[in-house]
Amino acid sequence: MTTRLYENKIFLEHNTPQGHPERADRLRSLAIALEHPNFSQLERVEAPQANEDAVTLAHPESHLFSVMREIPEEEDLIRQIEADTHVSQKSLQAALTGIGGAMAAVDDVFTGKADNVFVASRPPGHHAEKTKAMGFCLFNNVAIAARHAQKTYGVERVAIVDWDVHHGNGTQDIFWDDPSVLFCSTHQMPLYPWTGEKSETGSHNNIVNAPLSPNDAGDHFREAFSSRVLPALHNFRPDFLLISAGFDAHHRDPLAQINLVGDDFDWATGRLMEIAGKYANNRVVSLLEGGYDLEGLAESAGLHICRLMKG
Repeated sequence: MTTRLYENKIFLEHNTPQGHPERADRLRSLAIALEHPNFSQLERVEAPQANEDAVTLAHPESHLFSVMREIPEEEDLIRQIEADTHVSQKSLQAALTGIGGAMAAVDDVFTGKADNVFVASRPPGHHAEKTKAMGFCLFNNVAIAARHAQKTYGVERVAIVDWDVHHGNGTQDIFWDDPSVLFCSTHQMPLYPWTGEKSETGSHNNIVNAPLSPNDAGDHFREAFSSRVLPALHNFRPDFLLISAGFDAHHRDPLAQINLVGDDFDWATGRLMEIAGKYANNRVVSLLEGGYDLEGLAESAGLHICRLMKG
């Protein structure tokens, strides 16, 4: 397996207030973990910056403009644009580079440059709805990547699996009426953003939610994954698989109460690679979402990338 990693120093310049959980140290901790010899064969590539119009693959132009208007000109100013979402001078550039990395990753797996790709970017994206930035997220990277695959490569069936501990309400919102995209999510309930009930199934039964209860551990996660997510994927037979890879369901994470360990993310990665191998010519693109304990993030994301590299 050829695995690529997209990264860029601009991601460190999306500034959030002191003490905010979504901070640049998240990527610094992952970078330290990736210095291990296990990652010597990982192809590390600088993520390109997407054009602004790439945002309109999943959002109306008005949403792009609304975010652009909030970007401060002053270097040291941080502006709050939503309850817990902030922007600084370089936030738009960072967000567009996250989109650029996601789109380049799609290009890689469809042109044979890589079997799978992990994009280590911030800010995250899965809470961004069609017309609303929220939950640390400005634009929905995984939705834009899905639309890019459809528009550029004619992909008929895209599956998105989101194992972030917070429900991917934005991704669900964008694809609610679209039978060409299957969205599957495991997440804690009740918890922000207070969506993700099993009864939320989309207009075409293309939404599959598998909520977990506070203090659930790996056995509950694996059962939910095996009983709800994997059967839906087998039934859908995706041509391409995207992962919203949040690692805040780790037991160390301060923002939730799910007790996963690194091996649980390794296991889930392996199951999804089996799906991709069976239906999607091994094409997997994984995008970093949450994960706010630095040790838990580094451990879990490192094992996730290792599993991608092993095949």
